[in-house]
Amino acid sequence: MKIFVLLPRIPWPLEKGDKLRAFNQIKQLSKDNEVILCALNTDKKADKEAAFKALQPYCSSVNFIDLGKVSILFNLAMAFIKGLPIQCGYFYNRKAHKKIHDLIERHRPDMLFGQLLRVAEYIRNEKTPKTIDYQDVFSMGMKRRSEIASFYMKPIFNMEYKRLRRYEHDIFDDFDVKTIISIPDRDLIDHPKKEKILIVPNGVDHEYYSPKECEKKYDIVFTGNMAYAPNVNAVEYLAYQIMPIVWEKLPDTKLYVAGATPDPRVKKVASDKIIISGWIDDMRDAYAQSRIFIAPMRIGTGLQNKLLEAMSMRLPCITTNLANNSLHAEEGKEILIGNNEQELAQHIITLLTNKDKADTLAQNGYDFVHRVYDWGMATKIMEDEMRKS
Repeated sequence: MKIFVLLPRIPWPLEKGDKLRAFNQIKQLSKDNEVILCALNTDKKADKEAAFKALQPYCSSVNFIDLGKVSILFNLAMAFIKGLPIQCGYFYNRKAHKKIHDLIERHRPDMLFGQLLRVAEYIRNEKTPKTIDYQDVFSMGMKRRSEIASFYMKPIFNMEYKRLRRYEHDIFDDFDVKTIISIPDRDLIDHPKKEKILIVPNGVDHEYYSPKECEKKYDIVFTGNMAYAPNVNAVEYLAYQIMPIVWEKLPDTKLYVAGATPDPRVKKVASDKIIISGWIDDMRDAYAQSRIFIAPMRIGTGLQNKLLEAMSMRLPCITTNLANNSLHAEEGKEILIGNNEQELAQHIITLLTNKDKADTLAQNGYDFVHRVYDWGMATKIMEDEMRKS
């Protein structure tokens, strides 16, 4: 099968969840299929040469289409006027649309695969069989952001929420195959036939993210793209509400926040007890140098790759119900769940003072992700459905 893959971003380096998912799905699909890749690019600093080298082994054709800032501003305005989600406007460009159509005509693929609704406008009217990966429910993520937004931003988030919800519904029937990352996300799609959406979870590279013995410099670690709003919110929650409770009992506890492009609000919390790393070449070092992992997510949707990675490296993990609804780890056995700052802080204190409990939780979490989360198995679910279309 010849598959034309359209992405809103170049999937390299793997510092963001959508890039990680896209790269690993391409890698798996390439084993028994020909993959033609087309990725949009809004980042002038992107190292396209490095990206090409990383992607070329899995693709028969690699194409990057740059979107300039002027065109982005124009298309944002057009999306606003047309009632489309701002996210669609940001990634849509008429000239890019023609290039994508020409590539499809040239390669004549058996299947079009678009990642995220951000690229749906480019392919929703093509006659070739099509797959759309919703991945997360963007509308609900926007709704949750609106609930904690300042009064002047709240109307903007609410408007985008309504547009995204409508768009998630409208594109449904344009695609032959629909996928999403978890059952809770699928259930939030506003469409009467949402049960037809395939659940295609993420996986984890267990050979890469494997236990590593080294000196423990930090007590707690939190990782991710630190410009992403849900992660920024989680860092502030840790710094201002959770850690002060921990410090009352364990005053020397150190928190390590590791991830690319930290937002100014993330940088602001840095201190002798909260270390903000920024970009690091190998995220495994952040996990290996820490005793426990926490993901205190209060907004956002989808499956947290960071939890999969930490568990695969045999770290005891703490999170919220919001994140575990997609993960489906067994509470108390494979993961600890806290839904307010007191519960989360107490879990931290327990794991830092009870090594046996921490070791047992880490081993159970490690066994869980090895049993449930695998890129090959996950991608095959989607590939099998593609072949039927």
